[in-house]
Amino acid sequence: MEAAAGFLLLLTLMCSSLNTVHSGHRVNCACENTYTDSCVGFVCFFTWNHGQVTKGSFEKDQMEQCIANGIPNVFVKCCYTDYCNANLTLPEKPVEPSESGSVIVLVVVPLLVLLLLSITVCIFVLWLRSKRQHDLQEHHPPMLKLPSGADPTYGDIFDEFCTSGSGTGLPYLVQRTMARQISLVECVGKGRYGEVWRGTWMGENVAVKIFSSRDEQSWFRETEIYNTVQLRHENILGFIASDMTSKNSSTQLWLVTHFHELGSLYDFLQYSLLDPETCLCMCLSIASGLVHLHTEILTTQGKPAIAHRDLKSRNILVKRNGQCCIADLGLAVIHSQSNDYLDVGNNPRVGTKRYMAPEVLDESIRVDIFESYKQTDIWALGLVLWEITRRTNVNGIVEEYRLPFFDVVPSDPSFEEMKKVVCVDQYRPCLHNRLHSHPILSAIAKIMKECWFQSPSARLTALRVRKTLAKLDQDQDYSTDKLKLDV
Repeated sequence: MEAAAGFLLLLTLMCSSLNTVHSGHRVNCACENTYTDSCVGFVCFFTWNHGQVTKGSFEKDQMEQCIANGIPNVFVKCCYTDYCNANLTLPEKPVEPSESGSVIVLVVVPLLVLLLLSITVCIFVLWLRSKRQHDLQEHHPPMLKLPSGADPTYGDIFDEFCTSGSGTGLPYLVQRTMARQISLVECVGKGRYGEVWRGTWMGENVAVKIFSSRDEQSWFRETEIYNTVQLRHENILGFIASDMTSKNSSTQLWLVTHFHELGSLYDFLQYSLLDPETCLCMCLSIASGLVHLHTEILTTQGKPAIAHRDLKSRNILVKRNGQCCIADLGLAVIHSQSNDYLDVGNNPRVGTKRYMAPEVLDESIRVDIFESYKQTDIWALGLVLWEITRRTNVNGIVEEYRLPFFDVVPSDPSFEEMKKVVCVDQYRPCLHNRLHSHPILSAIAKIMKECWFQSPSARLTALRVRKTLAKLDQDQDYSTDKLKLDV
């Protein structure tokens, strides 16, 4: 009995050691992508990723990155003494998972049987835990079913590299070398935040958003949200990686995402006319993306609720299938009801004044309540729907593209000018009479009006907008999945 108990104790210690990491003192490390050649952490690392070498340090909560996870052509080495990663060199050939297995067999043959037994016990324990979670989920199903949302052209890329755990982007160590692997082809957009470039990576087009130094906090915020929150959805811009690189003795902050050649909704509406069906497809897809952001998903792979805070046509991209996806989360607010947690970030930038809700302009918004931020998104959503309907052809009548409130404020309105129009005069964008002659546009016009109530609590929710548009979509004799944009 004592021998059996000792054997079980040994197996338990071996199982627990799978999750044990080094917990020594902090050490000095050789680093790259920093302003100096050294940095401090709990462990130093040296990586080789498709020919690119990276050195740096990890904190305690990052040390699981020391495991390469079996990624082909990736070599990771961690060490625990001062500058131990400075002179590390790559083996003649990176050890593949199958080769490392052979080495282990040759070196530890006497312990192989015991190792297999311990792994079997650990797998059995994990299986019991997984089965228990599955049984719980059957009795308590998730609040929202997650769609896959992956663009087909990027599928092979994400199959080659394992995900980071959040299901959002590439692994952290792979992201650290992205900037060196991307070739910038052409600049496709400029703004106060910086520039957007079309680049190529592994044979695919990608979008590279290069942030200006004054908008550094937006880059940090988007990187933080994408790397910690499950945002995979067909109507949210797909995230690939975030990286920092140096050019002309200055630091550049990169955000790498899926590339959509039709550009932003603002650009698209300048030169495109829509039919009512395509208008409905676009409006429904934007509402669906906003629902995904606003909804807290309570599963092991779930997400907190997110309010965008800067929703506008320039921050929405148009896809080839006629749908749209929401981008730019630099001002996003995060809320977890289960943990009673509200994170408003640390970004001094404010939203776009033209799209600000009345309570933001008159400074009556309750900044400590998450619902307040969601209600400002609904106000902006109504303005975006107005922009789309202006460019929708009904009975041969269509209006020129214009920004909201174009007729009452200048091109770059001040805070006080917008406050007077929206709060004092309570002016709302005009709706053309032709909208009421078509069932789709008439329903969308009604939604717009209910998004523009002066009282935030009286406005529709994103879920109600989506349900109304989805019902309208089902009543038509077409499928929005089959729509293609003729541009």
